[in-house]
Amino acid sequence: MLWHQTILHLKARPRGFHLVTNEIVAGLPELASVKVGILHLFLQHTSASLFINENADPDVRSDFSHWSDQAIPDGARYLVHRLEGADDMPAHIKSGLFGVSLSLPVADGRLQLGTWQGVYLGEHRNDGGSRQVVATLWGERNT
Repeated sequence: MLWHQTILHLKARPRGFHLVTNEIVAGLPELASVKVGILHLFLQHTSASLFINENADPDVRSDFSHWSDQAIPDGARYLVHRLEGADDMPAHIKSGLFGVSLSLPVADGRLQLGTWQGVYLGEHRNDGGSRQVVATLWGERNT
């Protein structure tokens, strides 16, 4: 049985929705040694999100941005928490809605994502910086 845990440091990105599947896989060479298992990802931030969605059409990423910024606008008068600026509380709400953790099946050294699925980082701040993801991999080793 294999257990492996590491912290992946995702590069800083501008506000928006970004596919990070390749960056996560590149940071986990241990995936190759797993016959069957689970990869759990936990984003250590309250102003960004991590989720699965469509990985082919960039319009999907744009639509996520447009919808979330319209649904939860920066500086809305009804929001009280503004310690770090007008985008602070909206970022916390978006993080809560989209989520910060994933459990992904692994088989034969690869994530078992569907053909059109990818791992997204939702960057909800204007200057969020680098983001950290705790990656915990466990499963049966290839023989």
